[in-house]
Amino acid sequence: MVKLGGGLLERLLDLDSGHRGTRVDCGAGHLAEVCDYRAKTIDTVLGPIRLRRAYYHCTECGHGRFPRDEELGVADGSLSPGLRRMVARVGSQEPFGQGSRDLDELAGVHLTSKRVERSSEADGARIQAAIEEQAQAVLAGKVIPLLGSAPIPKLYVAMDGTGVPAVPADTVGHPGKSADGRAHTREVKLGCLFTQTTLDEKGHPVRDPLSSSYVATMDTAAGFGALVYSEAQGRGLDRAEQVIALGDGAPWIWNLAGEHFPSAIQVVDLFHSREHLYDLARLAFPTTTDESRLWLAARLVELDCGEVEKLLAAARRLQVSDTQMEGIDKALGYFETNRLRMRYARFREMGLFVGSGAVEAGCRAVVAQRLKLSGMRWSVRGAAAIVTLRCQVSSHRWDEIWQWLPLQTTVA
Repeated sequence: MVKLGGGLLERLLDLDSGHRGTRVDCGAGHLAEVCDYRAKTIDTVLGPIRLRRAYYHCTECGHGRFPRDEELGVADGSLSPGLRRMVARVGSQEPFGQGSRDLDELAGVHLTSKRVERSSEADGARIQAAIEEQAQAVLAGKVIPLLGSAPIPKLYVAMDGTGVPAVPADTVGHPGKSADGRAHTREVKLGCLFTQTTLDEKGHPVRDPLSSSYVATMDTAAGFGALVYSEAQGRGLDRAEQVIALGDGAPWIWNLAGEHFPSAIQVVDLFHSREHLYDLARLAFPTTTDESRLWLAARLVELDCGEVEKLLAAARRLQVSDTQMEGIDKALGYFETNRLRMRYARFREMGLFVGSGAVEAGCRAVVAQRLKLSGMRWSVRGAAAIVTLRCQVSSHRWDEIWQWLPLQTTVA
């Protein structure tokens, strides 16, 4: 049946040879003349088909055109748009070799793993470029998303970063934590936006079902900020009654929050704050004792209540050596800088999330489960393309993104 469908498709497409008169525009202001008809094999969801198309050549430019290829979306490749979409899907969800085998087993499509890799990464890069272009237009005020009118009680913008193993060529010049001082990873910046309308029976906030959307990049913080802002605008930023920025203590996160969401309530993830408090306790009490346990327990209560000033005062009253106090003062900088973002009791009264678990889960589900498997090493371009595809899947926009983009081709 598949072969029959492929044969019918081949005959249908062969009804139009792509002849558009004796001359056509070459694309550079000249006229290209028809020369002959040439055959090309195209892989489709129904298997390979062979087409005969009119070829036009421009003597002034020295280049040729196949108008029919451009109309069908196969001008620079040999995969049909429908098959490219399938390949991008499997390439975003599993290793390319496994994707090749699954296409063969489930769809009867025979492609090498290298073709799966090239096609999915090329389409991911194309989608990435289109999203970044739109983000810059939204940031510049040239594009205004069409929105509804219903108010949004709470819109959360959570941001985080996670390292992806990279090929040596893409880590040169980037400092790392390894013994040789070189980086072995490159950072993916991930944004998770979601809404909250209700509380559960215990008064805990509940994320609205299917409300999470994701953006990601391996670009600079400025480029990431444009993506997050554009996504927030698309989610109804102007209709949000409250905007909440969530993250750990990384300065770049709060710089972006202040730049793009100046009226947002900023909340440092409670789990990260507790981690820093445990580190502080280890500096003050190198050996665990009953005294150290009691001291830490009291500070944890103060932190959970958002009483950061009490925590700071208690730490500075410690009777420790000058060397220890130097380390403690440095550690306290985290709490001093973020004390207004640690009013956890107040945030709970407001019915807000005090943890960035949504974006941290995204770092695992969107990034790590595909890009951080054993033995993987990525180019920055390839990783950025695949994580862009995964963001579309996780944001439930797979159909939307393929309808939105113009028909173009990829290297295959």
